[in-house]
Amino acid sequence: MLQKKYKLFLLIFILPFLSSCFQIIEEINLTKSGSGRVSLTLNMSASKSKVASIMLMDSIQGYKVPDRQTIQIEMNEAVEYLRNSPGISKVEKKVDFENYIVSLSFDFKNITNINNLTSKILKKLKINAISNSSYSYNARTMTFQRSYRHSKEAVVQYNKLKTEVKNIFKEATYTSIYRFEELITNSNNPLAKLSKTKKAVMINAGMLGLINGKTDISNKIVLAK
Repeated sequence: MLQKKYKLFLLIFILPFLSSCFQIIEEINLTKSGSGRVSLTLNMSASKSKVASIMLMDSIQGYKVPDRQTIQIEMNEAVEYLRNSPGISKVEKKVDFENYIVSLSFDFKNITNINNLTSKILKKLKINAISNSSYSYNARTMTFQRSYRHSKEAVVQYNKLKTEVKNIFKEATYTSIYRFEELITNSNNPLAKLSKTKKAVMINAGMLGLINGKTDISNKIVLAK
């Protein structure tokens, strides 16, 4: 099943490349015990007219365009895989073909469940990771950490793209939002913005900065005891 030509990453990586603007949003809600919920969203609503036109085509600029049925099938497969993953529960998917917003969300028993899950999904889809991230939470010190390491493979893959596709990344953004039950006393990433409640942190970065390694989204967040 995972050997089929169409894969979920076609939706995540190809369709946005062909639209004029897209946003990837990662949200993590973490409890004091270390459990929580994660939501991953691909938002192409700013380019929905163009995406709708692309969806009517079989291929464009050498890229195969998945139809709605294929996207639904791939999303269902992703949901099924998540439901069978250790420490993962309450898996939900949303596919909005009117605004072209796709999301997957699920609960985790421990933040490290996300690390294992990411590596397993990439391995099954036979995708070479273009970045390296891991998450940890120390309940004793009340410290959440996202470790990010840029991969040179990101630049290699980017340089293989056609010029028209490369231009898309000029407007593309990546946003991470981390929410907690306790107040945040410190966040060491200078790009991070603290919410008015002091219980959430957001980093908004351009995709080009992540690809070329100029942007670091690592963050160490200390919570009030």
